Amino acid sequence: MLSKTKRVARSATVALAAAAAFTALMPTSNAFAINEVECRGGENFLKIWSHLDGRSSVDCYANKGRMNFGSWWVDRISTGNNDLIYYDVNGDSVRVNRWTDITFPSRPPKVKDIEIL
Repeated sequence: MLSKTKRVARSATVALAAAAAFTALMPTSNAFAINEVECRGGENFLKIWSHLDGRSSVDCYANKGRMNFGSWWVDRISTGNNDLIYYDVNGDSVRVNRWTDITFPSRPPKVKDIEIL
């Protein structure tokens, strides 16, 4: 009888230790997987035209998340099937809804971060 009680107690202890380890190793926040992808015709990625210090760039992004945009000046945004928030260097945040194509011909924003919702 005593050995059966010890086995039950040992099993319960092992189960609690495993549960505690599993809980400690799990991430505590959402994992974000925003990434730059190849721009291809016919795809509905977020597409951003930008410039900085005489260089121009056209970049596409996919997946939910937030990332640093390097404080580039943004000339045009085509959101595709993505809702977007861009954060400018002045601390403002601007939401741009999916299926929007917007240009900034006279006063482009200088964007610090982008976030796909």
